[in-house]
Amino acid sequence: MPIYEYICEACGQEFEKMMRFSEADLSPLCPTCGSEETHKQISRVSAGFGFSGGGDDSMSSCGGGGRFT
Repeated sequence: MPIYEYICEACGQEFEKMMRFSEADLSPLCPTCGSEETHKQISRVSAGFGFSGGGDDSMSSCGGGGRFT
């Protein structure tokens, strides 16, 4: 089951909820205030992969800097 991110219009609380695909269009109750005025948010994507991107071949997944030996 996917995890969806929601925000409550009544109190501003952001929360996550695991829901079935068949329930994806439903709006869950806010866990903080119990309001029905919640809606799905667009998820933020993390762009950091732990690499500096400085061109250091030693960080390559190939181990040999991408060169055949």
